[in-house]
Amino acid sequence: MTGQAFLTAQGLSVRLAGRTVLRDVSLGLSKGHLVALVGPNGAGKTTLLRALAGLVPCEGIIHVEGDVLSTLTLRERARRFAYLPQGHIVHWSLPARDIVALGRYPHGATDPARLTPKDAEAVTRAMQAADVTDLGERPVTELSGGERSRVALARVFAVEAPVILADEPTSSLDPRHQLDVMETLRMAADSGALVIVVTHDLGLAARFADTVLVLSEGRLVSQGAASQALTDSVMADVFRVSAYRAEYRHEAVIVPWEKNTDQNSDKNPEPST
Repeated sequence: MTGQAFLTAQGLSVRLAGRTVLRDVSLGLSKGHLVALVGPNGAGKTTLLRALAGLVPCEGIIHVEGDVLSTLTLRERARRFAYLPQGHIVHWSLPARDIVALGRYPHGATDPARLTPKDAEAVTRAMQAADVTDLGERPVTELSGGERSRVALARVFAVEAPVILADEPTSSLDPRHQLDVMETLRMAADSGALVIVVTHDLGLAARFADTVLVLSEGRLVSQGAASQALTDSVMADVFRVSAYRAEYRHEAVIVPWEKNTDQNSDKNPEPST
């Protein structure tokens, strides 16, 4: 990966409820990149995302912008990491703009109705970036799933953190909204943020990510551009599938094609004609 690493981890291991979830993960990630974190269910993807933000106890050392993560205050961590958990579930019938304004809390804005001009400008920029300006006065509980997902993204953008961590942000969305979310995250990376996205959609990972990290049973087993990280052997050994590969408009296309069996584990699907 080009550029100096902004976020690094050395020997990262996590045990939860007496079980080892992550095992000796080391990595270095640079700003201005979109990183896709992929792997089977239970591989440790969400745990790694949370560990990188200091949200779960772990062994090993994490540096962000040259600082040891464990030495930072909670508020400083919240300013450096904007975290989007799974689900986009909101139980309060607040206007969408107030939900977005919660992203300014790490900067001292405790009341969405009393924002400083600087905070208000950050909220406006975030809503513009996520294309939710027209939803500002609507109660977030009345929005569609796609609209809520964009409002949740806007809250993350309002933090103006150098690192964005998004856990399955396209889950349960239709194809159009999946593309909306990934395009928005891609733009955030192009604007200089380090964006790490957990996803099960290898096609979206291949298209949008600069780097793909593959986790299996808590270990980082492969990393690099999609074509390097998602090789035929990785697809077979980690995901137990074979893949169809192509290129469309100069972008990689990787589609899980069929489950591996003893009879067809080496079968490589060909495109239909």
